[in-house]
Amino acid sequence: MTERRRSPGGALARLGAWAADYAWATDRQLRHLMGRSRLPAGPRAGPGSGSGSGTGPGRAPVVLLPGIYETWEFLGSVADALARAGHPVHAVPGLKHNARPVPEAADIVAEHLERTGLTGAVLVAHSKGGLIGKHVMLSAVSDRVLGMVAIATPFAGSRWARYMLSRALRSFDPRDPALLALAGELLVNERITAVYPTFDPHIPETGHLAGARNIELPLSGHFRPLGHPLLVQTVVREVSRVETEHAIG
Repeated sequence: MTERRRSPGGALARLGAWAADYAWATDRQLRHLMGRSRLPAGPRAGPGSGSGSGTGPGRAPVVLLPGIYETWEFLGSVADALARAGHPVHAVPGLKHNARPVPEAADIVAEHLERTGLTGAVLVAHSKGGLIGKHVMLSAVSDRVLGMVAIATPFAGSRWARYMLSRALRSFDPRDPALLALAGELLVNERITAVYPTFDPHIPETGHLAGARNIELPLSGHFRPLGHPLLVQTVVREVSRVETEHAIG
C-alpha cells in the first residue's frame, strides 16, 4: 500500500530545500555537542530503563535508530511526540554517531534489547537506521520487535553513494552486495511502514519498500522533514497502528 500527496515545487524550491536541510542537520549536531538535548520524560515503572524514558506499562516502548553520523537528537521531535502519546522512548548509546557497518550496528541494537529486557518494541528509524532495524527484525531477537516505522531509508540504496569518499557512505550504493541481500529479505517487510518525502536530495530513489506500508509525504529534504508536524504526526499514528496490529497475543 502506498499513500501519496501532492509534490512540492520546482527546481528553485528544491535548491532552497536542500540548503535548509543541511542547516537543520547542522543545528541538531550542535545541540548534541552542546548537551542541550535530553530524551523526553515518559511513563516510568521499575528498573532497567536507564537509556530511555522508562519501561512503564501501557503503550509499546519505542527504540530510536538514527541515520549515519547522526545521534538520537535528529529524532528529537518525533521522540517528544511519542512520549506525549505515552510511549517509553529509548535511545541506544552504543550506536554513538552510527558510523559502524549496518550488521555491526544491528548487533549493538539487538544486545541493547536483550540487556534491557525490552519486548513488544516498535523501532523508529531514520535513513540508515531503517536498514539497521530491518537487520534486527531478521535476527535472533526479532520476537522482541513488533515492527518498525522507517523514515527516508535507502532500502534500494542511493545513486549518489558511489561518488562518496567515505566507505561508510559508499555502502549505500544500489549495487552493494550486502544492501542487495537485505533487500532480498522480504519476510518482515509487512511489519514495516516506510515514510518518505516527495523530494529527498540524498535518496532520489525515495524510501519506498516493496511489501511494506508506504507513505509519501509532500515534503522536501532528508533531515528537515524530521521536525515537520506532518511527518511527526504520521510517525505517531503509524507507531500506534503497528502496536495495535502486531501486538503479541
